[in-house]
Amino acid sequence: MGSRAQHIVMLPFLAHGHLIPFLALARQIHQATGFTITIVSTPLNVRYLQSTISSDLANIRLAELPFCSTDHGLPPNTENTENLSLHNIPVFCRASVTLEAPFRGLIRDIMDQEGGGWPPLCIISDMFFGWAVNVAKSVGSVSITFTTSGAYGTAALMSFWLHLPHLCTDYEECFKLPWFPDSHRFHYSQLNLLAKAADGTDLWSRFLQSQLSLSLGSHGWLCNTVEEIEPLGMEILRKYLKLPVRAIGPLLPPAVLKKQYSSSSFGSNIFKQRAGKKPEISPEKCIEWLNLHSPGSVLYISFGSQNTISASEMMELALGLEDSAKPFIWVLRPPIGFDIKGEFREEWLPEGFEKRMTERKQGLLVHNWAPQLEILSHQSTGAFLSHCGWNSVLESLSQGIPIIGWPMGAEQIYNLKMLVEEMGVCEELARGVLQSDIVRKEMKRVIELVMEKKKGKGKEMQNKAALIGEQIRAATKDQGGEEEGSSVLKALNDFVSFPPAV
Repeated sequence: MGSRAQHIVMLPFLAHGHLIPFLALARQIHQATGFTITIVSTPLNVRYLQSTISSDLANIRLAELPFCSTDHGLPPNTENTENLSLHNIPVFCRASVTLEAPFRGLIRDIMDQEGGGWPPLCIISDMFFGWAVNVAKSVGSVSITFTTSGAYGTAALMSFWLHLPHLCTDYEECFKLPWFPDSHRFHYSQLNLLAKAADGTDLWSRFLQSQLSLSLGSHGWLCNTVEEIEPLGMEILRKYLKLPVRAIGPLLPPAVLKKQYSSSSFGSNIFKQRAGKKPEISPEKCIEWLNLHSPGSVLYISFGSQNTISASEMMELALGLEDSAKPFIWVLRPPIGFDIKGEFREEWLPEGFEKRMTERKQGLLVHNWAPQLEILSHQSTGAFLSHCGWNSVLESLSQGIPIIGWPMGAEQIYNLKMLVEEMGVCEELARGVLQSDIVRKEMKRVIELVMEKKKGKGKEMQNKAALIGEQIRAATKDQGGEEEGSSVLKALNDFVSFPPAV
């Protein structure tokens, strides 16, 4: 990479699902190169990142950018998307563009502190911070865009927002995504509310179109995926971005990927490093409960860090779970319309539900946060009811766990389509906020289908998920033997030694 600079600056988007893989990428780069890495974010996000960084990673620094959410008509101390209403998400994202000026100042400060005034070796920025590409070029740094999603989901999201193909389609018809084969069609009902409302003049469209377009000017892209599990997505990204795209995933804890753990060694380390949150229940308690159940028998339910469902859907989902008689762990948050961080009310569940589930040892209800990796890694876990966020997808598939899909937003509908049609490891349960009677009607059928391991579609899904799990773990060895982070190192070498002309 040359000897001019040994400093890399990273700029993740202000969302929990982006901060986690950026930090994981920083760890890999640091362990592979020993370079100084500065992760830049707003004060509350820096505090969150600080809680996940161990003392042995001294060369990973954190730097703050000032951000006052009330200046933009947002609630006080709003510095990430975690607790935002759907209405406020576009407002928040548009406000994030104001970070460009203080970021430029920070880069100048770093250059002043570096001997010789050299710019950072490269600036790795989130695809939703396209403005950082111009900052990197203005100071002479290589610009690398990092998508924390998978290749298929990234390509589909970009294709949709850059072209808005649903505007030329009747509500009752399917529409084709530009860049994708003709068979990869979507129905209007699969779109989330922001996508349905998009017409190119709305705030969300304008933000995404500007930032994604700017990201196309970077020297190359990194994608948090494995080449072998997403051949179509990687092919589409490379063809239509017309840039080098490197798969550098999976960005997961090495102990999980190599299965070098045991129930006695779980503790809180993996969870803390991955999530930076204090779970409402200890990993040990989860393991103790999971040990009561047979292999592959437990359904794990979580909708990610910032999603929840309506009160009526929550009620119907609970009834469907009870009907199924399958053991489950359910991560619960207050429903839509209530403070997602507030107290959970018994009235949101069937009368006596939690008591019955506890007494029967059928259900373990966890409020707010659970040690997800530890749960998915346990042999008793047989399926994951998920919003299909990419971090959760990688965590599930790395353990060979098939998925029941209920996408909520972002690129999750595209992830679901790939998981169902390309990989064959997922069954769709619902799409966003639907009529609640559909949930109970489908719940029992879908659970039984996915968790049937001895025959039919459930067995096929289990076999395919197990194969993909093997491919994900094998990728860490194929990327340069046992050297951790070698795929990242190769990608960085390619970009900074021979940056493509753009």
